[in-house]
Amino acid sequence: MRRVLAVTAILVAACSTKDRPAAKPATDSAFGAVQARGAAVMGVDQYTSAHVFEDLPDGGRIVLDRGDTTDMAGIATIRAHMREIAGDFRDGNFSKPFAVHAMDVPGTAVMTERRAKISYEVVDRPYGAEVRIRTGDPEAVSAIHEFLTFQRSDHRAAGHEGMDHSAPTATPPSRPR
Repeated sequence: MRRVLAVTAILVAACSTKDRPAAKPATDSAFGAVQARGAAVMGVDQYTSAHVFEDLPDGGRIVLDRGDTTDMAGIATIRAHMREIAGDFRDGNFSKPFAVHAMDVPGTAVMTERRAKISYEVVDRPYGAEVRIRTGDPEAVSAIHEFLTFQRSDHRAAGHEGMDHSAPTATPPSRPR
């Protein structure tokens, strides 16, 4: 009888929580600090937004989308942030990644040195924006890949859209069907 009651209690608890959003899993303090600094620098909650840092043969791309697809203010904030960092990076200014990560980010010294050979194009997306980074300079491509690899790791983010994130707290935004 006790087993039946215990199983029943577990099933009732599971059913009563299935429609509630999942609680944020506990995270390590370094990741939490990156998320907090990222929210301050980018202006959006990092736990309810999704990054992608994708290496491409001629550079790469940085994607940031809001998970709450009804948050038009958050989407606008992301788009403004992406335009701002594209301009900063074009000028060789990587102070925002430094502020988020509290360190010099790998690849940025070469990206600054070779900034005249790198282009940054902002593309609006339905729920955010992306910065497409291009160059024909092999040393700059290597630096861009180093930068994106570090970002992927520190943000626990995907390297391609649709790819699972390495942290359970960094889930891709849901899309309306």
